[in-house]
Amino acid sequence: MIGLAAIEDARTRIAGYILPTPLVGSPTLSKICGATVKLKLEHHQATGSFKLRGATSALLRLTKAERERGIVAASTGNHGRALAHAARMLGSRATICMSGLVPENKIAEVRRLGADVRIIGRSQDEAQKEVERLVNEDGLVMLPPFDHPDIVAGQGTIGLEIVEALPNVATVLVPLSGGGLAAGVAAAVKAMSPHAKVIGLTMERGAAMKASLDAGRPVLVEEFPSLADSLGGGIGLDNKVTFTMCQALLDDVVLLSEGEIAAGIRHAYEHEQEILEGAGAVGIAALLANKIPNLSGPVALVLSGRNIDMKVHRNVVNGLANPFEQEN
Repeated sequence: MIGLAAIEDARTRIAGYILPTPLVGSPTLSKICGATVKLKLEHHQATGSFKLRGATSALLRLTKAERERGIVAASTGNHGRALAHAARMLGSRATICMSGLVPENKIAEVRRLGADVRIIGRSQDEAQKEVERLVNEDGLVMLPPFDHPDIVAGQGTIGLEIVEALPNVATVLVPLSGGGLAAGVAAAVKAMSPHAKVIGLTMERGAAMKASLDAGRPVLVEEFPSLADSLGGGIGLDNKVTFTMCQALLDDVVLLSEGEIAAGIRHAYEHEQEILEGAGAVGIAALLANKIPNLSGPVALVLSGRNIDMKVHRNVVNGLANPFEQEN
């Protein structure tokens, strides 16, 4: 379990490298829900997602010799972009392994930041096998996207900022994939405000953490294309950190359809003037779909990322057919 002290240490470590993001009110969502709703604008980070916090936290904990060896990770896009950015800032080099399900716009951004990109298979688990080969054969240092104490501590700094800005927060809605964000935020929020609920949000199909929590142990799931592509991928059968933390700290996990996620993206653009990728819009989607039982406020939503292919975004905003919805 990653505690409050580790998260506070991470905040000191990454200060100056990341943006302490604002928590802003949403009059529209507040009216819909009948409770104060505030949006944590993590998609305003330099790399377009919260992942920069954890990546920077973990890189800064490496020795100079480890950074010089180079770092490697599997990613659904945003972690790779964050690691590439942080590695360039700190004089390291990054190799990012991604599956063929990662959108091309995310792959292009990782390349633009100078990382060596490897496209492997059709799942994050397949990409992870290439990561392990590079660690064993080339001596690279692995910094995984979520299951790492320094990654979790870095993401947990979001929870510190939420409670400090909104001390009476009652409900925190957080996107859930491998659990680095959800575990870190929940650890910080529960330590500072024990009565607050923290609810994980994910897509209906391929929700690895949800399936694992239901099974009581990490399990494999099939990956599918989704508007919330950043929430895809497994949690690792040998998960050491995030499964246990999510099991202990999350009050609930809510699943969202592709149509509901699309509605969240549209609302963000039309009413909040924010561009969000599917994973970043799941909090809005859950409120619009009335999927949070016994909702109490004030409510804080983590808007986790903006790195959506703009053609996809235009199609969603214009209400065109959602290809992922048709596959349900």
